[in-house]
Amino acid sequence: MSYDISITTPDELAELPRPQAWLCDMDGVLIRESLMLPGAAEFIAALEKSGTPYLVLTNNSIFTRRDLSARLAGSGLNIPEDRIWTSAVATADFLASQSEGGSAYVIGEAGLTTALHQQGFVMTDTSPEFVVLGETRNYSFSAITQAIRLIQAGAKFIATNPDVSGPSPEGTLPATGAVAALITKATNRKPYFVGKPNPIMIRAGLNRIGAHSETTAFVGDRMDTDMRSGLEAGLQTHLVLSGSTTLDEVNMYPFRPVAIHEGIGGVLPLIA
Repeated sequence: MSYDISITTPDELAELPRPQAWLCDMDGVLIRESLMLPGAAEFIAALEKSGTPYLVLTNNSIFTRRDLSARLAGSGLNIPEDRIWTSAVATADFLASQSEGGSAYVIGEAGLTTALHQQGFVMTDTSPEFVVLGETRNYSFSAITQAIRLIQAGAKFIATNPDVSGPSPEGTLPATGAVAALITKATNRKPYFVGKPNPIMIRAGLNRIGAHSETTAFVGDRMDTDMRSGLEAGLQTHLVLSGSTTLDEVNMYPFRPVAIHEGIGGVLPLIA
């Protein structure tokens, strides 16, 4: 038996409580391959005009928040860096709560190393407390080998997100989850993934903007990460069909978003 899955109508949308804060995924919702998606500028402008707290989320750990703010500006979206929440920053935030001023062996790029440095972590390959795996376009066999040996020696295994692949102009690229699986096979140790769908990334983001889950909405384009993490964190979930998920695919999942829209412009009536 399947549910009647359809685009949310204006009348149905009018019945929903108006959120007091918003979390929004970036890729597939606001932009696609550096191109701004329809409704994205109006969405951000409405939030800014109304003074509504918000964060733009991404599982991408490569870039710093300043880098992403500049990249978004190049797409036509002016989003301050303090309104951007990445899996790298969430990972550093989480590790700081576990071990203040700890040490880590890191596989990743500036987004991850900068976030960890800002939390007081020392980068080392000598008896680190953590091995932290993030995304990079240049995974090194020697670095992966070192990570395996450090984990076998007792380092705790952390990964920024479970995404197994990512897009590029040339085609699919292996991502953090795929490399984590390789390390797990070699060590028999599974990582703790901080990024979506782990709701800890959502809850930490809510804390950053002083928002509460019961009065916050989350807009995303993926059922397996965005909608799942939003649901588990207790947010009002809005799926947009401008990214990874099609309407037919929604039926594949045992949970449903609160509302479904063609694109981000569909949520504008809910912004005060």
